[in-house]
Amino acid sequence: MKVFILFTTLVAGASLSPAHAAGRSDPNWPCPQPKVPQMSIAATWDGPPIADGSDAWKDNPALKELVVKLAARRTPLDEAKEAVAAFLTGDPTEKQNKAKRLFASLFDALNQQRADVIRGIERVDRKQKELADKIRSDVAALRELQDKAEQDQSKINALAGEVEWSIRIFDERRKTIRYVCEVPIVIEQRTFTLARAIRQALE
Repeated sequence: MKVFILFTTLVAGASLSPAHAAGRSDPNWPCPQPKVPQMSIAATWDGPPIADGSDAWKDNPALKELVVKLAARRTPLDEAKEAVAAFLTGDPTEKQNKAKRLFASLFDALNQQRADVIRGIERVDRKQKELADKIRSDVAALRELQDKAEQDQSKINALAGEVEWSIRIFDERRKTIRYVCEVPIVIEQRTFTLARAIRQALE
């Protein structure tokens, strides 16, 4: 049966892929890279000591506007670096205080953004497993209908159509997960780049 062969190929490819092998310690983590729920501020920032996990920036409209702009991946990095330089003005002490506050705020925003993406990946992977179970059940029911001496062609056609549609959704999600798995890495890279830009603006 065509739909059964197609589904078997898709599921086998997904379950045996390096992504699933690397993430097998967590059943809901399908990405190739190990799952790291939170970034480490110590591994990102080598400037003056700052507090980890501060979200006080959300109560400062001007700082919040800047952080949202810098954290947005649609903001080009060159534009983000110019915004950093424009913000870090004043005497050395003032600049250092601004830099510490800016990076603590930016790190908090990007860390939350990355955590949201990770939770989204896990949700999609859970749905993918649920859909796979449903397709297996429907394929088994379809085979039973086809094996009957007196076949109900209308039921067979309806269930076959449902299976094919489910398989299409399964394959589209599989492709989406591959793309989204790169997003946490992109966020990490942006965090490192902006941390370096803030440090350089202090020199």
